[in-house]
Amino acid sequence: MAMVPVNTSNLPLVLNARVAILLSKWYPDIVRSMHAKCEQLLIDCGATVESHVLPGTFEFPYAAQLLIDLDTEIEAIICLSAVVKGETYHFEMIVDACAQQLMNLSAMSNVPIINEILPVSDIEQAKARSGDDEYNKGLEAAVAAIELIDWTRKVTSFPDDTVDFH
Repeated sequence: MAMVPVNTSNLPLVLNARVAILLSKWYPDIVRSMHAKCEQLLIDCGATVESHVLPGTFEFPYAAQLLIDLDTEIEAIICLSAVVKGETYHFEMIVDACAQQLMNLSAMSNVPIINEILPVSDIEQAKARSGDDEYNKGLEAAVAAIELIDWTRKVTSFPDDTVDFH
């Protein structure tokens, strides 16, 4: 699969947007690199960021639900981790269950949850997606969150159907 560089130009400001970043403790070098890029771009666009390190990826849906329940001002949640395929079905169970639960939670809560759980075949694939460059998936997650927060603010600030986004 070809990697696509992330374009961070012309992003809107999302002043005072509350964003939570959930991080798996597994593969800390990979996750820290994605986190650094993600957090910095969010801050550069005016967001307030809080980060939480969790025991693993499987705990993301629980943590996201708890944060949504406790913080009615949260405007987005970003999940950052890497899950490396091994010899058992553990990989599929983690990746599939988390993706489904995070998608359901996002739809039910009206809080965008950005899923940057990297399902990779080997650690080199994760390293290629977490480097200090424009291919870092942390940047991609931040851009998605910023654009969704901006879009949500626009949609919810107009009481009628007269919104023109062109």
